[in-house]
Amino acid sequence: MSSRIEEIPLPAFDLSLSGMRIMNMTRILQVEKSMHQHGQLQPVVARLHEGGYQLIDGFKRFYAAEDLMIESLSCHVLEIDLAQAKVLLLTYNRLHRSMEAWEEAKVLQDLQKMHSLGLHDLSRLTGYSRSWVSRRLSLIDRIDEDVSSEIMMGALTPSHARALTRLPRGNQGEVARVITCLTLTSRQSDKLVEAFLKACDEQQQRYILTHPEHILRSDLSDSEDEPYDARLSSFGNELMRLSGYLIQSLETILPKLEDHRMDMLNDTERVIISPYINQVFLYAGKLRDSMTQLQIHKSINP
Repeated sequence: MSSRIEEIPLPAFDLSLSGMRIMNMTRILQVEKSMHQHGQLQPVVARLHEGGYQLIDGFKRFYAAEDLMIESLSCHVLEIDLAQAKVLLLTYNRLHRSMEAWEEAKVLQDLQKMHSLGLHDLSRLTGYSRSWVSRRLSLIDRIDEDVSSEIMMGALTPSHARALTRLPRGNQGEVARVITCLTLTSRQSDKLVEAFLKACDEQQQRYILTHPEHILRSDLSDSEDEPYDARLSSFGNELMRLSGYLIQSLETILPKLEDHRMDMLNDTERVIISPYINQVFLYAGKLRDSMTQLQIHKSINP
């Protein structure tokens, strides 16, 4: 396996393997802070692929470099095939245990399906035992595909996934929506799943998902990290808390939308991103209408 170190411009990188890594913004921001202070300390790893460089290791460094407007990255370039590249996704992150169990499972699942590899082959190639490989694959098999996508996008954490795997696949999506809507912690998610499993019938399950605050009231009010006002009802506190999250999100996205790099997005990027921006625009309109109604109600009932 030949290799060399090169300085590669960011547009030359192929990020197609990023779908097997969780989008963890906290970690990306940590790497961005380090690169801002110290520069790139370690080269990323990529393989030659269709005239470009398919990134294998260093996705957080790549995203950080984009935000910092760094034009190129030092790269360890390998000449290997696609299956070997996927195995290296596991290998490079094994020493520092920087991959979540969920990410490891996604890589193994892809190797199994796309390259027709059995347990024995996966064990031999990765250096892990067959029981380890089997446990990781079963983790993926127990989760709904839409929920899995939410995990990879960072909307749900692997801790949330562990709670959701206790549920039948058909119920995981609706419980996951409550978790993401209320931004529940892993402890709160466990509590919600436990209540859902203990429900006597489907009607009680619907009630739990419609009024999760009745199950989580003590957690939501006792958390030191969450705003709470004793003058408000549980719904009022929930509305205040979610408004805070919305403000934080807006403070994050608005500078990005005003960034000069918006004009540098290529046609493919615009096609992919546009549905999300349009959805934001739609919800912004609904929020404006709701706030208008609130102001009208206030003026009528001062």
